Amino acid sequence: MNWMAWTQPSALFFITIGCILLVMTTFEVLRPCVARKGFLPITTTRGDRLFIGLLSSAYIHLFFIGMTDLAIWYPFGISIIWLGIVLRWG
Repeated sequence: MNWMAWTQPSALFFITIGCILLVMTTFEVLRPCVARKGFLPITTTRGDRLFIGLLSSAYIHLFFIGMTDLAIWYPFGISIIWLGIVLRWG
C-alpha cells in the first residue's frame, strides 16, 4: 500500500481548512447571510466567496510553481514574491 506521508505542514493545512469550514458553518447558522452581487457578475453567498477565494489561491499557487524557477520556501522564511501574489490576488 502507498500511504500519504503526513508532514506537519500538510496536517496544519487540512486542519486549518477544517477549522475555517467549521467557523463558517457556525457563523452561517447564527447569522444567515444574504446573497449579494460584488465585482463578479454572479450573486454569491459568504460560503461561495470563501470557495472562490480558496480555488483562486490554489490556482495562483500552482501557476507560480509551474511558471517560475523560484522556490516558494527559502531557508529563512517564505518567498516575498509568492506571498505578495497570493495575498494580493488570492
